[in-house]
Order: sequence, then C-alpha cells, then structure tokens
Amino acid sequence: MQFDYLKRRDFIAMLGGVAAWPLAASAQQSPRMRRIGVLNAQPSDDPQAQARNGAFLQGLGALGWNVGRNLQIDYRWGAGGNPSYAAELIALAPEVILAVGSSVIVPLLQVSRTVPVVFTQVSDPVGSGFVGSLARPGGNATGFTLFEFGISAKWIELLKEIAPRVTRAAVLLDPNAPTGFGMLGAIQSVAPSLKVEITPISVRDAAESERAVTAFVRGADDGLIMLPGLQTVNHRQFFVTLAARYKLPAVYPYRYVVGSGGLISYGPDELEQYRQSAGYIDRILKGEKPADLPVQAATKFELLINLKTAKALGLEVPPTLLARADEVIE
Repeated sequence: MQFDYLKRRDFIAMLGGVAAWPLAASAQQSPRMRRIGVLNAQPSDDPQAQARNGAFLQGLGALGWNVGRNLQIDYRWGAGGNPSYAAELIALAPEVILAVGSSVIVPLLQVSRTVPVVFTQVSDPVGSGFVGSLARPGGNATGFTLFEFGISAKWIELLKEIAPRVTRAAVLLDPNAPTGFGMLGAIQSVAPSLKVEITPISVRDAAESERAVTAFVRGADDGLIMLPGLQTVNHRQFFVTLAARYKLPAVYPYRYVVGSGGLISYGPDELEQYRQSAGYIDRILKGEKPADLPVQAATKFELLINLKTAKALGLEVPPTLLARADEVIE
C-alpha cells in the first residue's frame, strides 16, 4: 500500500514537471522587449518621411530587431512645430531615440542630456551644439550628417551647366534651418565667377513664398535653387509647381523631388543613412555609448535628371551631364 502511494505521488510529480517544462522553456525563449522612440520633424502623411522610416525599420530588421517581437517603437510625428513632443517621448522612458531633423534635437537635448539620441537629417551638429566634435561626440547624442556647406556651390554650378542662359537665381531657404545661411554664403561666394546674380527668398509659408517668387521672375534667364530645411521640404511640391509655371530651371537637394517633377537634384543617399542609424541604435541597445560613436558624414551622392521636365523647359541637357547622372527620368 505504501509502495503504491509513493508510485502514484512520484508519477503525479513527474506529470507536473512535464506539464511545466514547455511553459518554462517558452518563458526562456521569449525575447526581452526593448523600447525606443522616434521623434520626427515631418508629418506622418509625408511620403518621404514614411520611406525613411521604412528604411530604418528595414535596417533594424536586418539586425534582428522586429516590432512586436523584441522591439516597441513610440513615434511622435510633426515634432518640428511642436517642441512639447520631445518631453512626451522622454516621459515614455525609451532606451534610445532616433531624432529626425535639427528642429527636434534642440528641444530633445533641453529635456534630457542622459537619454541616448541618434540623429539624422542634420548638417552642422558641432556648430549647433549637439556634439563636442564629429570624432568624439562626448555627450548623449551622435548620428549622421547629410550636407556640408560646400555642397551648395555644386548646386549653382549644376544650374549653370543644365541651363547656361541663367544669370539670375532665387535661392529658397528656411530661415530657421541652422545651415541655411551658411549654404547661401557658399552659393554667393561662387556666383560672381558664374555670372549669376543671387536673390535669397526666406520660406515661411506658401503664400508668402509665392509672392516672393512671382516678384523675382523676369524672364528666360531666371533659375531656382532650393536649400534643405523643414519648410522647403514640406513645401517641395509647391515649389516644383511654381518652377513649372514660371519655366524656371531648378536644382534640388533631394532625389525624390526630381521623381515628382523637379528638374535636377544632387545630394546624398538619405535612405542609406536611415539604415545606418539602425546600426547605431543596435549598438546602443547592446551597451555602447553615444559619446563613443563618431558622427558619420554621407559618402554616397547621387545626381538625378528629369528629361521630361527639361523638355518642358526647352532645355537641351548636355551629354556630359547625362553621362554623369546616376539616374535619368524620361
């Protein structure tokens, strides 16, 4: 009798252990959920903002980070005009934040100098006070820069190359962009050698910009250069429409503007930088510090030409320029 009791007790204990084993194994296999934030200056319905986010998620996925499995992402879109979003995101206690655009980094670093930040869409992180130096950021922020001041000289050279008749150029700039006036200065420094007169136009809203462009236009020798900045990017399609209306040859800093009707663009592969940003997020989640991760500059630049737009403007694109293009839209 005692023997039967012991056997039953051992058998029940064994069953309990077997039943519990899958649960224990499942608990051990469940990955730890990590939390990051994304603070984006642009609105969520902007197609390019979504393309950038897609490249970021693709980069995370390639490194084993998947939303819902081992990663939670809290977004704040349109933060360029709402600095309170930075405090909201910090309050959610993310382990690291991807900050898109200079306009969102300023309030973010005012709220916290401890939460790690990886930035992109930034041109002058040292001059803006985001990092101590490019090689040794030294604080809680690091990331990727898209443009240097000197690239704007290339834009006016391209304008003159694709439209040699241009002797006057309006330069559209966001007055709140940290690099806008520096880039304008670089353009003004080479304009005399190209025999081009420069007219700066500050972009604050569409109506004011339309009046300024309309007042600028005189004739067939006019052209347009759009500088990077939140306001110029947000109104990019409006400026493409204005350029078509007044038959202005125009140069843009982003390839996607040419894809939607712009004439020519020269700039970095920004989607690649979002994939690289995922790499820095990965390293920080694994224990590295932003202070030790150098700020990286863009290394790949692309030249795009829209031949359909060139034809509408009556331009004959030089064969040498076509040969240098990374992509030609027909």
